[in-house]
Amino acid sequence: MRIKFLKSVTLLAFAIVITSCGSSRTLVGSATLDKSITAKQLIKTVDANKTNFKTLVGKLKIETVQGDNSQSFGVSFRMEKDKTIWISKLGIVKALVTPIRVAFYNKLDGTYFDGDFSYLSKLLGTELDFEKVQNILLGETIYKVDDKTYDISTHEKSYVLQPKEQRELFEIFFLINPLHFKADSQQITQIKKQRILEIDYLTYQKVDKQTLPENIKVIAVEGESEMKIYLELKNVKLDQKISFPFVIPSGYEEIKL
Repeated sequence: MRIKFLKSVTLLAFAIVITSCGSSRTLVGSATLDKSITAKQLIKTVDANKTNFKTLVGKLKIETVQGDNSQSFGVSFRMEKDKTIWISKLGIVKALVTPIRVAFYNKLDGTYFDGDFSYLSKLLGTELDFEKVQNILLGETIYKVDDKTYDISTHEKSYVLQPKEQRELFEIFFLINPLHFKADSQQITQIKKQRILEIDYLTYQKVDKQTLPENIKVIAVEGESEMKIYLELKNVKLDQKISFPFVIPSGYEEIKL
């Protein structure tokens, strides 16, 4: 049941990540770390490079791996920034995420779920809302950072932002790329509960002057259980007029998660 639940969460929570298209190009190369940059300067630059678009439509391939079990599937998705995330697998499975709602239904088994972010928060071990999920998917820090509470350091080819005083329940690390100032990695650890959430941004792409994730690897660990999620992003079109058709069919059985 937990594996099925986690796969549903994966479909919902990560199906919004931005994809590439014919006019896009993978960002290659690197930039030299500026050892003299301050936390204030870095955070200002990170804020200036946040993604800016109204709508997005594209394709997403998702692969989940847990132990010897793996599953791969493709979905269509649409997104209105800050408002709506919609995905569909051939119209058979559909999901809708808004700031106040997380819902999906499956025509194959006649089931549906209609709730909020509470179960996602419980699963990943950190309080989530629409903005935080969106930030993860766009390569932006899940938590708001400022120079009064965050320190800067470097690790290999990335800048590192971390709280000056780590939370009692969490350890947080944001690795920032010096080329485009989006996240290289986001890491949240709950040591006492043996929970780890790590999102690694393997490659980025340029689409209509916007820097967007292209390949992402997600690692979710709880105790001895580990799931890996690989995302391949493609065929993105920005700022087109789109709709979000979503009606849960009558007579379906509600899933309690």
